[in-house]
Amino acid sequence: MIKAGQIDKGTALLIKGQPFVCIDREFVNPGKGSAFVRLKLKSPATGQTLSETMKSQDNAEDITVVDRDCQYLYNDGEHFHFMMTDTFEQIEVPMATFPDYEFLMKDGETYRCTFWEAQLLDIQVPPKVVYLVAEAEEAVKGDTVQGATKYVTTETGLKVRVPIFIKQGEKIRVNTETKEYLERVNS
Repeated sequence: MIKAGQIDKGTALLIKGQPFVCIDREFVNPGKGSAFVRLKLKSPATGQTLSETMKSQDNAEDITVVDRDCQYLYNDGEHFHFMMTDTFEQIEVPMATFPDYEFLMKDGETYRCTFWEAQLLDIQVPPKVVYLVAEAEEAVKGDTVQGATKYVTTETGLKVRVPIFIKQGEKIRVNTETKEYLERVNS
């Protein structure tokens, strides 16, 4: 058991027999009354999100999870395919479980994955990733206005708004949480 006040982002909890991962936490200490915590939880199995409000002294059932390194192999349109780097065992994960990750992960890269029993709860993608620009429109001379931007497509299929000077074949660094362009990377 864990006190609600100790729950942090990434904590795994068992609610109504189902595993949930805390994706957002807000601690509130009002002027009157006792402090409480607003939690936003996500079920990795179904993708369902749940909002819970608990007094900071209430107990919640936490679960023991294991972090393992897994190499991302590919996706077949319905499943992500990973290989555990320690046992070489391959696993399939429904893409619907992690819909935001479809264009963030690069084939052959190793990611830290969180498991509860045999179920994948979370994939930890680095906050900043370098991608190769696969498709980019050419900028037209005279088409520049302050802060002019365009969309490019990366090697993984991620569409990112970038400054107009970015060309096909260049590398860019992207914030994976917001999917925003950060900088051009000289290789």
